[in-house]
Amino acid sequence: MATLELELELSYLAASIPQGLETCAHKDLMDVYFPANTQHAKLRIRQKGDQFEFTKKTQVDPNDAGAQNEENVELTSEEFAALAEGNGRKLTKTRYYLPYMGRTAEVDVFSGALKGLVIIEFEFDTPEEKEAFIKPEFCLVDVTQEDFIAGGVLAGKSYEDIQTELERFNYVAL
Repeated sequence: MATLELELELSYLAASIPQGLETCAHKDLMDVYFPANTQHAKLRIRQKGDQFEFTKKTQVDPNDAGAQNEENVELTSEEFAALAEGNGRKLTKTRYYLPYMGRTAEVDVFSGALKGLVIIEFEFDTPEEKEAFIKPEFCLVDVTQEDFIAGGVLAGKSYEDIQTELERFNYVAL
């Protein structure tokens, strides 16, 4: 059964690794984006621990990448494995769930070819909450509207591939 939800979020490059991150709940994630030959793939399969899902994200407003409709379908491990063998671009990361001022910061520490990249996301229930949010000190800069940081663009790339973009924000590998 598919679920559809509106995702309101802000994405930041990390200024530093937040204190206490090592004690937070976390999951290792593997994402595979399809089709491999597009610049910004919108279809993804994800392994999150022992959970598997197929996701399609669609931007609600073409001028706001922070508001997306997200459709999810649960997959079995066998379905995931079969799809993962297809022509997709992969990325791996560990997602930490850091409590922060009544919210949960999702801290993505990338591994493999993107090692050194750390992105922090916050999700919101309303546009007003999103608008009123104040960036924490462990966040360097809001990159919500930056296409190069989207998972469907990052997949299959290396840190070196995006280094020039990161340098525009004075980002230092963590």
